[in-house]
Amino acid sequence: MRAASILFTVTVALFSDALYGLTHTYFKAARKPPGPSDPQFTEKYFTQTVDHFNFNNMGNGTFSQRYLITDQYWKKGYGPIFFYTGNEGDVWEFALNTGFIIELAAQQQALVIFAEHRYYGQSLPFGKESFNIPQVGLLTVEQALADYAIMISELKEQLAATDCPVIVFGGSYGGMLSVYMRLKYPNIVAGALAASAPILSTAGLGDSRQFFRDVTADFENISPECRDAVRGAFHHLKQLAERQDYSRIQSEVALCKPPSSPRDIHQLYGLLRNAFTLMAMLDYPYSTHFIGNMPANPVK
Repeated sequence: MRAASILFTVTVALFSDALYGLTHTYFKAARKPPGPSDPQFTEKYFTQTVDHFNFNNMGNGTFSQRYLITDQYWKKGYGPIFFYTGNEGDVWEFALNTGFIIELAAQQQALVIFAEHRYYGQSLPFGKESFNIPQVGLLTVEQALADYAIMISELKEQLAATDCPVIVFGGSYGGMLSVYMRLKYPNIVAGALAASAPILSTAGLGDSRQFFRDVTADFENISPECRDAVRGAFHHLKQLAERQDYSRIQSEVALCKPPSSPRDIHQLYGLLRNAFTLMAMLDYPYSTHFIGNMPANPVK
């Protein structure tokens, strides 16, 4: 079983009973030129508040938050609104790889909105200065949820859709945001569908090692020798680090320059671990450009 599919429990939070006939034939592997069945997204920008909770902070400023919208299937003023709570990346990447929502929108005559998370893509509250201190301090879950609550409320007014129920969608961290939206803003959101949302793990519940056991199992299922080789390599790296043989590490891993401290080694461990993790999570039977460029069956 794929690591991505068993990584976390699929969470459905008070989902609307009106939705029916869910199918999965519309998932896309990567970007491609739009066809007749593809959604015609329009890219727009929403004037968003920089700090929702301290109006004396940062000069009570605003920023332009990007969102994508299509009314291609919408029964104007009556159909539901499907709102994707964007997560850590460019909003186009999620919109072009989440065909399930579009297929469902066609069935339900829904308006579809994909919102970009603050501090990602083009939605930078302080431009190039966004990741400086103290500006980066406004990159929080609470601020992101408030962004979406304000955006939903105002867009419903602008589109004469005040009576249209809103269902939020998300995957992984975006799925967590969908669940939190339903919990924190039940007056705005009627239901939430969250896939692969690590709600329990983030709350410190469950087995924190399960995720990496699932990643390991993906490689082990292809070849036990692969699992042993990877473990052996990490053990060898640890031994070299303990001896502070940094030049050997540079040579073995083909680094641009040798590490010089335990902190560098910790960073290197993380980068190498994430490479295997990403292959397991994107271990699709087809090539994809989502998150990273992967061939079909990258673990194999």
